[in-house]
Amino acid sequence: MKKTPFLRLEACHALPDFLKGAVVAIGNFDGVHRGHQAVLQNALALARTLGKPAVVLTFEPHPRAVFAPDMPLARLTPAVQKAEILRILGFDAVVEQHFDRAFAARSAEFFVQSVLCGTFAASAVVVGDNFHYGSKRQGNAATLTKAGAAHGFAVRIIPSFYDSGGAVVSSSRIRKALARGAVENAADLLGYHYTLSGKVIHGAALGRTLGFPTANMRVVTQAAPAFGVYTVRLRRADGRLYDGVASFGLRPTVNELSEPLFETFIFDFSEDIYGEPCAVSCFARLRGEKKFDGLEPLIAQMKRDEKEARAILAKAVPLSLLDKHFCFDQAG
Repeated sequence: MKKTPFLRLEACHALPDFLKGAVVAIGNFDGVHRGHQAVLQNALALARTLGKPAVVLTFEPHPRAVFAPDMPLARLTPAVQKAEILRILGFDAVVEQHFDRAFAARSAEFFVQSVLCGTFAASAVVVGDNFHYGSKRQGNAATLTKAGAAHGFAVRIIPSFYDSGGAVVSSSRIRKALARGAVENAADLLGYHYTLSGKVIHGAALGRTLGFPTANMRVVTQAAPAFGVYTVRLRRADGRLYDGVASFGLRPTVNELSEPLFETFIFDFSEDIYGEPCAVSCFARLRGEKKFDGLEPLIAQMKRDEKEARAILAKAVPLSLLDKHFCFDQAG
């Protein structure tokens, strides 16, 4: 049977008939980290067993943006990036249900009867053990299991995922790791190298003057790493990959910025990619941001950074099949 193209849908009511009866994985899945992947892989396996489509139900915007708009949550994976990961994993569709106070006020019973039974006609539902739904989070894994038995859909509750140190893998831990600049720790928790996405914008062309021209990106809504210099791999929209070294911060040595900028020096590259959407994956933090005493020591350090970054990337291996798709298609 020919597989249909992956669908990214903006609301439950847009679900086409051929996705009715799907196995539905539910959650915010910000970051699609290793814990999320445990839930998602269980859903995919069950869908294959039952011969049903596999669909993810998630919510946009993130509930934090609705209930605490003055404290916006820095996303690990913007919606478009999350959808791409779900496509790579093998899902047939993702439904990005609009989340607002009206939707949040609906009862747990409404969610089960109208959404799971009505819209999806779900054959099975797969969630993590900390899943809640309905007004005031009245629904949980236990009530969902009872609802499944009453309405005729299977329910799988997936236990929390622990790392090798015995701690639960979570999106908040990953944000804290990034805030420390610990991108390697973040990658261990994610199962792939943390990736920033955005369009390449014009800068002051200072890097070109110094012999290190850069592709510049603003990091606005996505979680940013600590200021510093990182070994990176850049992926263009067509999938081509390039090794490089990136500086994130305010550039304190020359023409200090008022807003941080992510500046990637791509090795052995001279094309014009201004305006292109690109993704930059972080492999290692080389050092923190530093103010140098003039251009000569800055350039000398940049040459050392390049040498170290090339050595790191030459030895890099993919952390997972997902990581290979993002960062290693050309490198093996």
